[in-house]
Amino acid sequence: MSLRIYNTLTRALEEFSPLEPGHVRMYVCGITVYDLCHIGHARANIAFDVVQRWLRASGLRVTFVRNITDIEDKIIRRAVENGETVRALTDRMIGEMYRDFDALGIERPTHDPRATDYVPQMLDIVRQLRAKGLAYVAADGDVNFAVRKFPGYGKLSGKSLDELHAGERVAVLEGKQDPLDFVLWKSAKPSEPPDAKWDSEWGSGRPGWHIECSAMACALLGETFDIHGGGADLQFPHHENEIAQSEGANDQPLARVWMHNGFLNIDSEKMSKSLGNFFTIRDVLQKYDAETVRFFIVRTHYRSALNYSDMHLDDAHGSLRRLYTALSLVAPDSAALDWAEPHAARFKAAMDNDFAVPEAMAVLFELAAEVNRSKSARLAGQLKGLGNCLGLLQGDPRAFLQAGARLDEASIQALILRRADAKKAKNFSEADRIRDELLAQGVVLKDSPTGTTWEATQ
Repeated sequence: MSLRIYNTLTRALEEFSPLEPGHVRMYVCGITVYDLCHIGHARANIAFDVVQRWLRASGLRVTFVRNITDIEDKIIRRAVENGETVRALTDRMIGEMYRDFDALGIERPTHDPRATDYVPQMLDIVRQLRAKGLAYVAADGDVNFAVRKFPGYGKLSGKSLDELHAGERVAVLEGKQDPLDFVLWKSAKPSEPPDAKWDSEWGSGRPGWHIECSAMACALLGETFDIHGGGADLQFPHHENEIAQSEGANDQPLARVWMHNGFLNIDSEKMSKSLGNFFTIRDVLQKYDAETVRFFIVRTHYRSALNYSDMHLDDAHGSLRRLYTALSLVAPDSAALDWAEPHAARFKAAMDNDFAVPEAMAVLFELAAEVNRSKSARLAGQLKGLGNCLGLLQGDPRAFLQAGARLDEASIQALILRRADAKKAKNFSEADRIRDELLAQGVVLKDSPTGTTWEATQ
């Protein structure tokens, strides 16, 4: 089966083939760098890290662009509050972002452009839109996009202009011809720092948020490219506005496929600083190892909502231990993946169906069970190789198991009882799995007619 991807624009699962055979050009909206990244950022960036990993595993060359927004209202406010320049703040936060992303195994993109390096390209787009009558200079000095002059506005969000207009407040006009119009170029305020403004024919100012992505994407990937991704919260207005300004300027589609990852909730409630349930990646990594956090995020389908809780992370840790336990029993074969092998074939079929990781993950556990039974180095190699497609299982198994060991005597006895129950039920594969799990943690079982005892080897 060839790769199929759900396209938000068409609301359909479509067979994917890149514009240029063998080469995928993909743009994903990145971080606004004014503070430490939160767990929602981890969800979005791990989701698209898996996408680009699978595209490469499928034999495709990928040019992956993930931008950095380094000029925006929040950034300016934070820099002023801190008494530092915008550049000093954003340089520092970019370093912190990569510290977190690297820990989570998120591969670096091909290009990570900073918005402030593409202001000339943004001004060029504004000029084109002005020349076509799609943008106007407002009384307050801002240059706005005239939404009602662009046919098809709302096609990504699936809302008509009248529906969108009904949700707007009259107060948002403030110099706009229509409440839906959005800013392309923001007139500078006297209170804003010098490194937050640029000269233009419309006066000193800075770009609006939406125009930044259009300029960077088109400059690095061309006016039409294969995949545009981001969080579901960006579908409207950010991505809708990207389409309008880019296609308004270039008269051709911006991206052929639009992908959006689902929301992340905290204990079934939306993550919010006001609710006190806001967690940075740094916070989470103080409590859980990075691969457990990655596993927790990866195992949910990218379009589904993800509920964050300690209980779910504990479960993810236990599941990851099961996979590493299998790899600890036999040294994996280092041969290349054999895609004809039945487990690999099922894994590929799942991933080719809109990156269906839950189904692919089920295959990994089936394969781990086979490794437990057979102690096959070849199958262990397949398990490790398939895990690599998801950015998992590349660490030293025994080191992972020892570092995460939480077994006290009561836990060991509970596992021994579970093993005894499995044997009574003639579920010998589960009994063997429990024995192997204990062995991987340095616990040796000794069966006798009177029962099972144990001793620690480390």
